[in-house]
Amino acid sequence: MAERSAIAVAAHPDDIEFVMAGTLCLLREAGYRIHYLNIATGSCGSLQHRPAALRRIRRREARKAAAVLGARFHASRADDLEIFYTLPLLRWLTGVMREVRPTIVLTHSPQDYMEDHANTSRLAVTAAFARGMPNFATGSRAPVWSGDATVYHAMPHGLCDGLRRRIVPGLFVDTTSVQEKKLAALACHESQHGWLKATQGMNSYLRDMETMAREVGRMSRRFPAAEGWRRHSHMGFCPRDADPLREALGKKVLVNRAYEHGLLQG
Repeated sequence: MAERSAIAVAAHPDDIEFVMAGTLCLLREAGYRIHYLNIATGSCGSLQHRPAALRRIRRREARKAAAVLGARFHASRADDLEIFYTLPLLRWLTGVMREVRPTIVLTHSPQDYMEDHANTSRLAVTAAFARGMPNFATGSRAPVWSGDATVYHAMPHGLCDGLRRRIVPGLFVDTTSVQEKKLAALACHESQHGWLKATQGMNSYLRDMETMAREVGRMSRRFPAAEGWRRHSHMGFCPRDADPLREALGKKVLVNRAYEHGLLQG
């Protein structure tokens, strides 16, 4: 049986820890090889350090966090606020997809409070789509790969889109058993404590992550802490009924039937 692989593609160092790391940990426990990739270096996330120094700090913190999660670390490619839907970034990320061959792709919500997140979501979706297109060159030595890849979108920060509308998950993943590891990974990003407090009103970024997980758990009406996901369209990616996240995690996944039947908009 081929090795199963999952990748989390986020914008900045610490984004994975906020909304994806619990699910990533559970996939590792289920036998998946997990991958950790932030497109941006974190170069703007400080009131004290200049970009060159901050890139080194954030890279070191992200490597440490990936190690805590048991994930393979992939280096960033762009600076903060420079994640655009461009051909060079798309070629690079498609090359990573072909190398990793993920059956599960975790990425940002298409609707979020900042463009880096939304653009990362777009890049991750297209890179996964282009995985098996031999006429799309990447510069990577990895060959094209036509295996099934199912894309899941995380909940946005604040659980709302940029117009304050509530986002409703299609799937809830019970992260209660891995919250401590999720907190430990987020705590590796020590440089962000002062920055998030000063610029985004997060008095304790660790507590705010925990609060978000508890709120998604409350939305599930079953789990004490959870991460929420919306499954991308299957077309061009996998069979219509493919749901490898649910298959891998079993009872730790709760399907939001109202969302699945189109009774809720998200």
